[in-house]
This record gives sequence, C-alpha cells and structure tokens, in this order.
Amino acid sequence: MLSRYTMSRRRPADAGPLPEGVRKDTRWRTRHILRPTQQMVEQYLADPDEEAWQEFRGAYRALLKSRFEQDRGPFDELAALAGSRNVYLGCSCPTKQNPDVRHCHTWVALEFMQEQYPAVEVVFPPAGKNAAG
Repeated sequence: MLSRYTMSRRRPADAGPLPEGVRKDTRWRTRHILRPTQQMVEQYLADPDEEAWQEFRGAYRALLKSRFEQDRGPFDELAALAGSRNVYLGCSCPTKQNPDVRHCHTWVALEFMQEQYPAVEVVFPPAGKNAAG
C-alpha cells in the first residue's frame, strides 16, 4: 500500500501515532525520486492560489515523467516495496500556508504512481486533512 503522512518538527500531542510501515521523506530537501525542486515549491508557496497550484502541478508531473523515462528503477523499487509493505510519503503539508492536502506534491505523486503501477494499492488521504498523522 502507498499513501502519505504529515511530517512535523514538533508533533502535536493530539496528532496520534505515526503510521506503521516505511516512511519516506519526499520533501524538496531530500534526494528521493518523488521530491519536487526547491524552485517549484518556493514559486508555488509565494502565492499559493489555484493558478499557482496548476502551474506547480504541471511542472511537477513533467518532472516525474522525465525522471521515470530517464530511470524507472527507483520508481519500480518503490512500487515493489509498496506491494509488500505499507509505504508512506512524507511532507509537511498541510500547513497554515498550504492547508489543502490535495495541493501537496505527495497527492500528485500518489496519482502518478497509481497511473504507472495500477496493481499497487494507493490510498489518498481525506481532502483537507492530514493523513496518518
């Protein structure tokens, strides 16, 4: 299973437990195959309206497609892991600046993985809420 979770520097007491399974930090600061670029994130967060989201979404999907076409190995490995374990993509969203989890790169990454690997169970979080803590 492949899903997402919210990472936080100081976990709120009422956040509940972290999800059980493999947690992958996919924020731009990492080297994860699903990370967006710093420029993409900063550009979107400078004015996170619907137009900026659509621009981010398009650029991020193009980045994922390019990475997949150049070397699909890391994507295949992630899909295989998600076929045998619960795997959670981590990001700091939702945040005050970006409160809608559907406007997080992890949502788009889940869509991309679902399209590329239809046999992998992909679980989207409830809209507007963080998933699995």
